[in-house]
Amino acid sequence: MLGVRETTGMRKTGVLPTAAVLIATGTVLLALGHGLHQTVLPREHGPRKAIGVVPERVVGDVKVWASGNWAGYAVIGSAFTQAKGSWIVPAVDCAATPNGSASFWVGIDGWSDATVEQTGTDSDCDGKNPKYYAWYEFAPKAGVTIDSVPVSPGDRMSGEVDYDGSEFTVTITDEATGESFSTSAIIPVARRASAEWIAENNGIGLSDFGVAPFGRDFTDVFDSNSATDDRTSGEIRAFGKMAQASTIVNQGVDDAVPSSLSPDGSSFTVTWKAE
Repeated sequence: MLGVRETTGMRKTGVLPTAAVLIATGTVLLALGHGLHQTVLPREHGPRKAIGVVPERVVGDVKVWASGNWAGYAVIGSAFTQAKGSWIVPAVDCAATPNGSASFWVGIDGWSDATVEQTGTDSDCDGKNPKYYAWYEFAPKAGVTIDSVPVSPGDRMSGEVDYDGSEFTVTITDEATGESFSTSAIIPVARRASAEWIAENNGIGLSDFGVAPFGRDFTDVFDSNSATDDRTSGEIRAFGKMAQASTIVNQGVDDAVPSSLSPDGSSFTVTWKAE
């Protein structure tokens, strides 16, 4: 059974300007304003659903895999103690994808095991009405909406997952408002074998989110898209051949595709239904 201890709080850091410009960060690896906040039930998130047992291709040192639900980057290793990430909350086109959903998050585990310790935001469609919210999840336990951190499209988010030897702590901050939330849980079966920065399809149809930017090139959040395990501490590229990329594929068609990493070795975008 999971033991969860929650702590909440707001950081009064002032209101920062919302980042609204999306900048391209390299080539695609595979051809493959604040408003009213309403509480919503979070979508179900979970481990990677692999398609195939070998990568579809290798670009530089990065193996690119097909997945039914994850698009983005991961690093694999052992005894991970930290993962940090940042992203901009994408606006969704609910006229094009009613009832779709898309999640954007940072986490530990889930690449090849059954748990994920994660926090992020969703850009969902309730019919043709967009819904944006923050959440955390210690999968396979159900996710929890974070009402104290309302989010809007264009907000710059940062997230962090830490392991202190006995429990995991997830922290998410809206850098546009300074509001932050943190909670902890004991996950006895967690392997701590990977860290991830992901756009996720929750199995009900991927919402049209356009382009989702991850990393400090877009957010100006220092030390984002980085991880620490028992051998390596640094941004994605620091893990060399242990860095992996994932593309969401649905019935042989690409649904969401990550770009190559930017020169700093961490930033990238995920593009909805890239051609």
